[in-house]
Amino acid sequence: MKFIGIVGTNADFLYNRQLLQYMQTHFGPKQEIEICEINHLPLFNENIVKQPPVSITQLAAKISSADGVIIATPEYDHSIPAALKSVLEWLSCELHPFNQKPVMIVGASYGPQGASRAQQHLRQILDSPGLGAFVQPGNEFLLNYVKAAFDEQHQLKDQQTISFLESCFNNYLDFTTLINQKYQKKVTQLPQKSQITWNGAYDVIVVGFGAAGATAARFAADNGAKVLLTDVAPEGHEGGNVRYAGQVVATGTDYTKMLSYYKAMLGSIDLDDTLLQTYVQGMINMRSYFKNYLDVEPVSYNDTYKNGSHGEVAKGLAPEYPEFPGSDTFDLSMVHEGFFDAALWKNLRKHVVDRTNNIDVWLSSPAQHLVQDPLTKTITGVTIKRNGQSVNIQAKNGVVLACGGFETDKQAIQDYLGAPHLAPIGTLYNQGDGIKMAEEIGADMWHMKSYEGLGLLSGMTFATHPGERGKLILAPWKDLYTGSIFVVGDDGSRYFREDEANRHGRLYSHGTWRIPTAQDHPYLIFDQVQFDQFKAAKQLPEQDFFERVIQAANLPELAQKTNLNAATLQQTVADFNTFAKTGHDYSQHRAAKTMRALTTGPYYAVKLESGMLNTQGGPRRNANAEILNTQLQPIPHLYGAGELGGANANQYAGGSNLAECLIFGKIAGENAAKEKTTAVSAPTTLNTKVDLGSNDLAPEDSLKDISVGVNQYLGVSDTGIGGQVVVRVTYADQQIKNVEVVKQSESEDVGKAAVEQLPAKIVAANSYTVDAISGASASSNAIKSAVKNALTKAKATN
Repeated sequence: MKFIGIVGTNADFLYNRQLLQYMQTHFGPKQEIEICEINHLPLFNENIVKQPPVSITQLAAKISSADGVIIATPEYDHSIPAALKSVLEWLSCELHPFNQKPVMIVGASYGPQGASRAQQHLRQILDSPGLGAFVQPGNEFLLNYVKAAFDEQHQLKDQQTISFLESCFNNYLDFTTLINQKYQKKVTQLPQKSQITWNGAYDVIVVGFGAAGATAARFAADNGAKVLLTDVAPEGHEGGNVRYAGQVVATGTDYTKMLSYYKAMLGSIDLDDTLLQTYVQGMINMRSYFKNYLDVEPVSYNDTYKNGSHGEVAKGLAPEYPEFPGSDTFDLSMVHEGFFDAALWKNLRKHVVDRTNNIDVWLSSPAQHLVQDPLTKTITGVTIKRNGQSVNIQAKNGVVLACGGFETDKQAIQDYLGAPHLAPIGTLYNQGDGIKMAEEIGADMWHMKSYEGLGLLSGMTFATHPGERGKLILAPWKDLYTGSIFVVGDDGSRYFREDEANRHGRLYSHGTWRIPTAQDHPYLIFDQVQFDQFKAAKQLPEQDFFERVIQAANLPELAQKTNLNAATLQQTVADFNTFAKTGHDYSQHRAAKTMRALTTGPYYAVKLESGMLNTQGGPRRNANAEILNTQLQPIPHLYGAGELGGANANQYAGGSNLAECLIFGKIAGENAAKEKTTAVSAPTTLNTKVDLGSNDLAPEDSLKDISVGVNQYLGVSDTGIGGQVVVRVTYADQQIKNVEVVKQSESEDVGKAAVEQLPAKIVAANSYTVDAISGASASSNAIKSAVKNALTKAKATN
């Protein structure tokens, strides 16, 4: 049968709503209960009863077509809430959907009486001529002391209470059948549900092998779950954005100050208080987290760099907003001294690899859909593309979505961020799959327009080709904003202050910090004097800079080559020259000392692109890492962590996303691992004939298939970004004759330079103690470590 469950008030949090949700899942396999909220319904107005609001007529239609109605009411002032009374007035004036409708009343209260007065009053109201409902006699379900009645998974704890509820509901089913038969109303027969064929089963499935996914999988395994960790990226590319991040984690020392700091960054953006408090408390405990769960003594950015002997090598990181209240408590934690070397990622990856008895890892295996029970709305598994075929994998206790944002989904970037295109600075495998899956099962979305940038000028990089990562350049490069040079947008005019340091892509704008509107084809514009200034530099942060330069004899020609408006570009140059000569930039307020008037041709341009570290948008979640539906209620068995639906919005402090991954990854993994009792309605079968393959990161003898010749030795290092690096070193007469990298899973762009260039440097120097390849320090160090290992073996045999 089909029932409508009415939440009896308009409060955001309500135990009576939780009671209805429990009934929905508990009785769902055989009966369908659709929960209807009244918080969006207008106050009863007798002046418009002839034409009631659409929302009222829609509710009336649902009640009319249902077999019965279940009303869950709290008790306010010895009666039902005013919001519920208002709805009943709407439904008793011109519309009469309750007429001859069987009704069950339930109620919960904080005290001992379980909303008994409200239930009695509601019975009298439903008996009135305008309503004419048939209320189930007796069988009063009064849930008292409700704060202690439910567990963390929103399940009733007391078996006697559950048995009594089952008795009342079964009696209501009989009552409903009798009433509908008497008045010749056909009882709804629920359609038969299609049978699900499972190809495998785990306790927990985690989608996404980045910081959040690795953390969730690890903690689910530590809580007794057999875990599947699946990712779209191929081996050597897993890791999401943490692989490319700065490896710094937001940390605080004072809870009250840290809470004030994050509220200031949110500004006027509202965030669930309990979630924010959980987030901040996690950052306050971050150093203990590093010791207890990452097995390292954390390195403090403030103690080591900002206030320490190393000097401030990453200026502005801690805090990023020093003018905000509470900023003095902000710090960053690192697993060792150093930035952008994948150290945190390698730590998290190792914790997954160390648990291969409890965690299976599938790579090149994108999740396609969440499998949802059609009645209870419980997430029961995931459809995954594995070895070229789609398979259904059951999750007995929970699914964690931790598959990142939509950095490489051009349509999503245009739809949600309003940008024509952005250059991804992190992984190329964040394709928006998690958002599509969450939308399919009715998740609510938040923070869809929030994203983070970083890099040159206003968080920019040099223009990329489709499918390429943008190069993150953080090295000081004053030549880009000092001299006869500026940046123009699509029409040839300037649109931001070039000499202002960005805060994760944000520049100051009317009282806050915002990422400037992304342009389709922005350019650096400069003259011959500035070109000579670049040429005179000992070394440029971008080795290919001069290959990118476009030259033109005059401004109209340059405008034609760059698709800029010639008149606008000429006026921009004229205005800039005036500002430089008068010492005041009336357009963007750049410091006069950084401005030099452009000379007459030739002129130059270099194409830029706005960079993007990550997006924050995705399914809304609560402090328990539960993903919420559009009624802001938890979707059973579904959890989220990381940048997919991240908590950060408005201003952003570096290290906050990684902190969120660690904090909510742990919460999600632990909660997903808990054994659930939620019923599943759809019948299932098991098909184990499909070849799913093995654990893609299972331990193996990495050297058994690698041949060695005379004077050749294999060296191994486990410190690569993608795991193990194996080299074959030819060593004779105390000379390194050759170095071959025979196994590696380093990044195709960051690590590629080290794999290709470092062996020759080692041979030339006859030593592994050579300088790392610029921008590939982690991969360089892994190769050098492997060569050292091989040389140790060589010297031991000579």
